[in-house]
Amino acid sequence: MIQRVLVANRGEIACRIIRTLRALGKDACAIYSDVDEDAPHVRLADDARPIGRAPAADSYLNVVKVVTAACDMGCDAVHPGYGFLSESAAFAEACTAAGLVFIGPPPDAIRRMGDKAEARRVAEKAGVSPVPGYGGPDDDATLALEARRIGYPLLVKAAMGGGGKGMRKVGCEAELEGAIAAARREAQGAFGDSRLMLERYIHPSRHIEVQILADTHGQVASVLERECSLQRRHQKVVEECPSPAVDEGLRARLSDAAVKLAKAVDYVGAGTIELLVEEDGSFWFLEMNTRLQVEHGVTEMVTGEDLVQWQIAIAEGARLADGLPEVLAPRGWAVEARVYAENPESGFLPQVGHLDRLALPGGPGVRVDCGVREGQEVTRHYDPLLMKIVAGGRDREHARGRLVAALRDLHVIGPATNIAYLIDVLEGDAFREGKTFTHTLETSGVPVAPDEIPQAVLALAALSLTKRGPDGLGREDGLDRWSPYDRLGDFRLVPPEGAS
Repeated sequence: MIQRVLVANRGEIACRIIRTLRALGKDACAIYSDVDEDAPHVRLADDARPIGRAPAADSYLNVVKVVTAACDMGCDAVHPGYGFLSESAAFAEACTAAGLVFIGPPPDAIRRMGDKAEARRVAEKAGVSPVPGYGGPDDDATLALEARRIGYPLLVKAAMGGGGKGMRKVGCEAELEGAIAAARREAQGAFGDSRLMLERYIHPSRHIEVQILADTHGQVASVLERECSLQRRHQKVVEECPSPAVDEGLRARLSDAAVKLAKAVDYVGAGTIELLVEEDGSFWFLEMNTRLQVEHGVTEMVTGEDLVQWQIAIAEGARLADGLPEVLAPRGWAVEARVYAENPESGFLPQVGHLDRLALPGGPGVRVDCGVREGQEVTRHYDPLLMKIVAGGRDREHARGRLVAALRDLHVIGPATNIAYLIDVLEGDAFREGKTFTHTLETSGVPVAPDEIPQAVLALAALSLTKRGPDGLGREDGLDRWSPYDRLGDFRLVPPEGAS
């Protein structure tokens, strides 16, 4: 039995995992960088160790430091959360080599499904059709030939990584060369891997994902689907469970495809199969996330299952059949909104600063997964996700209304946030009617598109954040490629002309 777990992460996901560990009577250990010494996840943990300087490469992404901290604190297992090292096969191998249980899938599954081109091949072999495209040699000439074969519009995508980074929509052949160059730079900067692939741009479509659990005894279970179509520049904004577009027949087909894919790579633990679903019910495999998802809370709210608890139980050798219902049906509805320190009126530029005031919402059916506290600094070093708010209700409208009320009751004084933007999205006709597609937010008029902002303003903002941190100190050691504030061009925005 696992007794003492290092949560190799920070912010709201670290806090969320620690709470489940406490409920199970297990010790929760934390790590922290020099700017996170007094962060909520450190306060919650039973033990904590400093791990290095603020840049993630010097702390949360340093495999040797993380594994050493786990051993020093006497841990017998490591939970990676999501982001950082959660999809690193090398990290999983390092944990195992140190005698630690890695609470996640086998390294081979991480490696195979983390490479989007390889994941396409796995899907095809398993009988699940990937989005039509190309994932072979990626020299510019070959990509140009394959683009003509696939047809326009299409997407140029990074072969590794995710989160919309290293992705460009290409409307015609004249745009391809520039898109390839930009995507390649972005992929290299974000993931250290410049390989690219191509996919047909399927429009209109919904982004629907299936949550799966797989034990060490060969059983794989589908734990409903989530609707994640509301995205801005390929980054999810609002998610819900179940999907308003999925009936029992489609759910069965989606679940069957997800289970096939998980079995094809001998998957173990919690994972997510992401799919594009067309209006006629046909669907295509996009990718697999070999970790817990940011939006897992909506699934937990409508099933009553604790996915983190299941991750731990599976790592201890539990059988799904001993605790998971054979058929899972949604009980009510749940909707989640991601609250970021970002300014929608300035092209969603990430924000930094002191949290002078923080008042969280509550009430029946409201769950807040928060990773910050009043008085804390929101720094430039990490993703500006402050919290996730999940609301559940007897039906979709009930859950939507509760989430809007919760957002209105949330007060943040300090860095600008996207709270008002989220309310506008949830109150809009598209969401109310359940007509949400991957292009909805880009065409609804609610978001402020980067090209509507003077390029000089964007260039100046990027320059001010990349040359000086919020402390006003110059950084002689260069940019932190893991910091969203140092990667404005590929984190949320299209780079301004002339900006590096």
